[in-house]
Amino acid sequence: MRSDFARAAESYDSAAALAREVGARMAARLDLVKIVPRRVADIGCATGDGVRDLQTRYAKALPLAVDYTLPMLRAVRQRTPLLQRLAGRGPRLLNADVRALPLAANTLGLVWSNLVLHWLDDPLPALRELHRVLEVGGLLSFATLGPDTLKELRVASATVGGSDTVKHFLDMHDLGDMLVAAGFADPVMDMEIITLTYPTPSSFLADQRHLGVRDAMLGHQGWRNWRRLFGAWPRDAGRRLPATFEIVYGHAWKPEPRQIADGRAVVKFHSR
Repeated sequence: MRSDFARAAESYDSAAALAREVGARMAARLDLVKIVPRRVADIGCATGDGVRDLQTRYAKALPLAVDYTLPMLRAVRQRTPLLQRLAGRGPRLLNADVRALPLAANTLGLVWSNLVLHWLDDPLPALRELHRVLEVGGLLSFATLGPDTLKELRVASATVGGSDTVKHFLDMHDLGDMLVAAGFADPVMDMEIITLTYPTPSSFLADQRHLGVRDAMLGHQGWRNWRRLFGAWPRDAGRRLPATFEIVYGHAWKPEPRQIADGRAVVKFHSR
């Protein structure tokens, strides 16, 4: 998937309507949170919509744009205004995998991740790594795809007796349990459904290709099988193809540690 996503850097913005909409809804949730982070990071930043929003929202914070493909980071730089770059106020670019971040522990006040964690077979190691780099009191805010994503294709597959190769995603309860297992406190999870519509199957496939996720999302089938599936895909009243995306939102805080590295418990005494 890394090479597909890297190749998609030039075409990504043309097909990123869902990511932009989800990012806007994530940002609205931050309106309810009163934090003044010194450093913020957009993990899996793609072309940088998220980190630009964080820069606007937290103008005094140091912004980090983190992605595991260099072409996406180059796109972030290209979209950074020249005056920002000259003044040294553009995002700091970091080529890294979310499961192994080259950052010191306890250094970020806010981690933002928009539609990234669901591509991992097991998000728990990534959540533990994000917990490590967050400072005590720091916030993790993320969105992922949930299990009802592209349910239309699953129904079509069952209708024609085909194989279901669409990627399966974790539900919000599993993700909430993973947050607790990773050491986070007070996780808040919710979900909503966003439906996009496409005039033709080819337009749907083109979007997935432009995003660099077609194979990772849909898996591999022969063209004849795809024709049968798309033929059974239910149309809406306007004869367009509805595509459901279940969006799972989560945020959680890094609490004070209950024990130190050698396993001894932390006990605090307060004078009266």
